[in-house]
Amino acid sequence: MNTEYISVEDSKYHRKYFPPESVRTEIGQYNSVVKNPNTVERSGNEPINPLIARTIQIMSDKGLCGISHVREYLLAKYRSNCRPNTIRNNGITIILFLSFLKNIGSKQLETVTRDEFYAYIEDEQDRGSKPNTVNTRLRALKAFFRFLIEREVISPDVLKRKIYVKVPDPLPRAIDPDDVGKLLAAIKKPRDRAMILILLRTGMRIGELLNTTIKDLNLKERRIEIFEAQKNQAGRVVHISDDACEALRKWLKHRKQKGPYLFYGHGDSPLCYEAARTIFNRCMERSGLSHKGYTLHCLRHTFASELLNASMRLECLQQLLGHRSIEMTRRYARLTDNTRKEEYFRAMAIIENGGINGHYRCDHQLP
Repeated sequence: MNTEYISVEDSKYHRKYFPPESVRTEIGQYNSVVKNPNTVERSGNEPINPLIARTIQIMSDKGLCGISHVREYLLAKYRSNCRPNTIRNNGITIILFLSFLKNIGSKQLETVTRDEFYAYIEDEQDRGSKPNTVNTRLRALKAFFRFLIEREVISPDVLKRKIYVKVPDPLPRAIDPDDVGKLLAAIKKPRDRAMILILLRTGMRIGELLNTTIKDLNLKERRIEIFEAQKNQAGRVVHISDDACEALRKWLKHRKQKGPYLFYGHGDSPLCYEAARTIFNRCMERSGLSHKGYTLHCLRHTFASELLNASMRLECLQQLLGHRSIEMTRRYARLTDNTRKEEYFRAMAIIENGGINGHYRCDHQLP
């Protein structure tokens, strides 16, 4: 297979360049500069997404090369209906890479080499970036390079050999059943209890819940309709358990604001993620579980693990979680699989009772 790892020792650029914090600080201002990333501004006769305009502005201010190519690439992403986060993250990665090229003395994008590409990934690793972050930037750059290769801007040799970063594949972190009981017992406020129980009983992502409106909620049929998930743009329906329905009804009685969102912040805006995380952490402190490191996303993992323990089929759980691939859902089978557990203890009981026949001696005449 024509594949290779990154070799840090072989790179002549090893530890030569770390992107200045000014670059990373400036590209981190996308959210504050662009208030509505879905709108389109016009420059001449061509549409320009504000995120793309911001990327080009930063590149121009920093004196980076390849502005026209980057603009065309991000516009192609926009025309393909990519999510704003996708456009933003691609822009950030490209700016960091082009800043790297500038600081090692490479002044043209057209002359980029495979060694320079590898050296940038190595520098990201040297900076202590997590493997998932490095791998995400690697994928973004490879997509950008393929775009340039198709237009004969750069040499195909840049991607002649496949390159990959080994990413850990840990078990999903679920909350222990005893800890779930402690957490629910410590929640007193109707809003907090409704929010935690919905996440725990539906498996919704926190972003999906915070964007849920009153119109999306159907208490009579005990369901919430997610018309378009932020992460993968896939719609689905989730069902609400009895205890979550009861908590929702209490919250709706206490709910004072008449805005559109089920959980609201200031004005007509939804509750922000930071506020939701603060609520969850406060509940963890009250229940004496803050030292265990549980996060909001652990509620989704707990939902999946509990349903698998209750013998739900993977195909059904996949639809409830909104996974495009069943392999994503299959991760939870590694965490909790009653069939595997029962098979293990059945076999171990036979072993412990001396029920194994035969010998394991090797025939030394065999090679």
